[in-house]
Amino acid sequence: MKAPIFKISSLALLAVGLQFTSCVSTEREVGSSTKDPRATYTPPPAGSRTRINGKTVLNTVRATHAFSDPNSNDNFVLQLRGERVLTGQAHLIVTNNMGDTIRHEVMPARALLAHADGGMANSASVRDQEIAILQAMNSFFTPTHFNTPAVPAGTAQPAEMDTKTWTTLRDDPAAVGFDYTGAGGAERRMAYSQKLGKAVVISQ
Repeated sequence: MKAPIFKISSLALLAVGLQFTSCVSTEREVGSSTKDPRATYTPPPAGSRTRINGKTVLNTVRATHAFSDPNSNDNFVLQLRGERVLTGQAHLIVTNNMGDTIRHEVMPARALLAHADGGMANSASVRDQEIAILQAMNSFFTPTHFNTPAVPAGTAQPAEMDTKTWTTLRDDPAAVGFDYTGAGGAERRMAYSQKLGKAVVISQ
């Protein structure tokens, strides 16, 4: 299988003079629209300390990858918002090539510590935990997190997913799955159902 290609921009963070590249992630799903321009999300420039909905944007990482349309790439954004890294929220936002938001999840930044070595969330210093979060953000969109098909042959249907949605993904060999860590450190796979016209999440 041909490895997916994407582009990640990284930024400098932390006032201690060290530079870290990072990304952004999320947990709350938001409705999308293909008509209303108010639903269009435009991320701020990388490295900017702008404010969105009263929250400071601490860091932003982007990637592009085929997802909702096999003929064009969607935009994946992982953005950290808040006053501090540990208490901030990570937003995972996926938009299509028209700028419409097809997925928006929000999760505590601490959820990204699931990527760190065992015990990081409880025993490490604040500074080490912040570094671990930023490093996890930096690897959030690595090529191995994108898989085709989204549902490999022989995969059992998850109990929490309805049969109709599961069937649309199972019967689409071109569907792309994106694996990531959600709230509480839960492993998830996001996929786009062409028949239903929406992104769905499969709990791992």
